[in-house]
Amino acid sequence: MFNHEKLDAWRKSILFADLVYSGTKIFPSDERFGLTNQMRRAAVSISSNLAEGCSRRSKADFRRFIEIAVGSVFELVSPAEIARNPGFLSPTQHRELRDSGLEIVRMLAGLSGSLEG
Repeated sequence: MFNHEKLDAWRKSILFADLVYSGTKIFPSDERFGLTNQMRRAAVSISSNLAEGCSRRSKADFRRFIEIAVGSVFELVSPAEIARNPGFLSPTQHRELRDSGLEIVRMLAGLSGSLEG
């Protein structure tokens, strides 16, 4: 097992990416290179940065990758809001993305805090 696979935040970020992929599947085809791509890339970036951060030898390096993962969650919030307005995302899907994103941010804050010292 890789180190990152032991992290609850990594596992949650994989589920979050699944949520984003399923939510964007029904977006209009003309959004394939716009909102769909933006949201999916940000979602994948969260787990990817956690995995890469776990490979680093120093806690400071790992914390930096956690910061990038947090940034990716925030990066996803804006296009999700844009997608909600024209109805690409239902209010329920939008709320679920925001709630899951907030949970991941909290988990990452805790993880980062555990690395201080």
